[in-house]
Amino acid sequence: MRLSRRGLILGGSALLAGCSSAASTTSLQLAGAVAPNLPTLPDRPTTAHVQVADAGTTIDPHGVVRRDLIARARAAMDVHGHRISRRDRMYLVDFQKFSGEDRLYEVDLEGGWVTAYRTSHGRGSDPAHSGFAQQFSNRPDSHMSSVGAYATAGAGWGSQQGPNVLLDGLEYSNNLARERAIIIHGADYADPEFLARQGKLGRSYGCFSVSHADLVPLRERMGEGRLLFAMT
Repeated sequence: MRLSRRGLILGGSALLAGCSSAASTTSLQLAGAVAPNLPTLPDRPTTAHVQVADAGTTIDPHGVVRRDLIARARAAMDVHGHRISRRDRMYLVDFQKFSGEDRLYEVDLEGGWVTAYRTSHGRGSDPAHSGFAQQFSNRPDSHMSSVGAYATAGAGWGSQQGPNVLLDGLEYSNNLARERAIIIHGADYADPEFLARQGKLGRSYGCFSVSHADLVPLRERMGEGRLLFAMT
């Protein structure tokens, strides 16, 4: 399992096995656990939702992203400045939110606007498939999501998942991201059609899976040396 998930690095590119598809229509019940009621989701267009700020206004003037998440991410950008070489925009993931909601944000640090996307969490983080990530780990084969600061490492291509964005974990909570093949990739279980059927996204093996449509702009814009920061 582990050998098949490690990448083969050739020059500046990578061939990664990436996350295996972890979508499941079977809901596992944990002993003694009560699954939370799923929120009713508003209709959402298939394209990402964009909030635009006028020039000179503050970051995220419409309050799309939690203030504490933005503050923690900006602090992480300073702490890891030697690895975050590009500061025009950053990417944030709010793992407090339900998987069917927008919770991956591109934040423009120059213009102030925010673009919101959906993203999956790891199946190990949500064994009962409630739609909420409840636990996190950096352990190989845990199939859990990892929190903390990452640096984007450019576009990649995996034998299983195809086009993706590579990530380097910068903290003790995620520094095995490369070994675990934690990437951003498109997945059927993150597409709007799956959400419409199941009421929530499917689960990854720890990757930040997004819809195939959303991967296109993310892969183009994330590039190398930008911050991705995930927290609960």
